[in-house]
Amino acid sequence: MGEKGDKMTNASVLAVELMVQKLESIGSITAKKMFGGHGIFHEGKMFGIIDSKGVAYLKSDASLSKFFESSGSHKHGKMPYYSIPETVLGDNKLLVEWAGKSIKISKK
Repeated sequence: MGEKGDKMTNASVLAVELMVQKLESIGSITAKKMFGGHGIFHEGKMFGIIDSKGVAYLKSDASLSKFFESSGSHKHGKMPYYSIPETVLGDNKLLVEWAGKSIKISKK
């Protein structure tokens, strides 16, 4: 989730709490501390991450990455996760829609 040696910041803790709250309408959303950040799960399958600095990312595949990139997202290192733009984070309906796409990817 972060760079080697990164320590979880308060921003990461606050970001994960907010993300779980914003996605509660989906149901079965949980978070777990992992590698200096957090994994975000739906029914036990990880579909998102919050890095040690509090930046949120959603899981992608080849078809979804083009959508994310065209929306201004950037890839998290070599991992198949893309950042969530502020415009999406600020719009609960849109955030739930984006998360739903990543949840589908995580179930493959």
